[in-house]
Amino acid sequence: MYDRLTREDIKKMEEEIEHRIRVERPKLIADVQEARAQGDLSENFEYKAAKQAKNRNESRIRYLQNMIKTAEIYEDDSKDDEVGINNHVTVRFEDDGEEDSFKIVTTVRTDSLNNLISIESPFGKALMHHKVGDKVKIDIGPDNSYYVTILKIENTKDEVNDTISSY
Repeated sequence: MYDRLTREDIKKMEEEIEHRIRVERPKLIADVQEARAQGDLSENFEYKAAKQAKNRNESRIRYLQNMIKTAEIYEDDSKDDEVGINNHVTVRFEDDGEEDSFKIVTTVRTDSLNNLISIESPFGKALMHHKVGDKVKIDIGPDNSYYVTILKIENTKDEVNDTISSY
């Protein structure tokens, strides 16, 4: 399955790759060389830790490069008054009257603990292209659904400050 990414997501990934190659990689290589110079490698914790950090950096670079290579570009065609990518949406849950706000994001930015909800999730998919006042049915499984009413949509499409999540 290909990840659906915005052009902004890809730009952020490219910036991270560039930083990891130009800044992190030389520093981590120097750390490995310095630790190696300390002598016996079989009991050298600093050497093992430096190698692990270097390997994590290289792995992250490969991961991001692969994400970019296999990405499907997501073009947001929502209107300004509709829920779209990078919008903050405030909803009321009809079953208990609770209100909460979420930001609709691509899968690489998802962070449910910070209310960043993926466009691929049942909740995100259901909200897309709806307007303030719409009552939306969220299907979460066979014979299992709930309703929310959209109370507010804040257009933050130009504000993409979230980080790309780690794997």
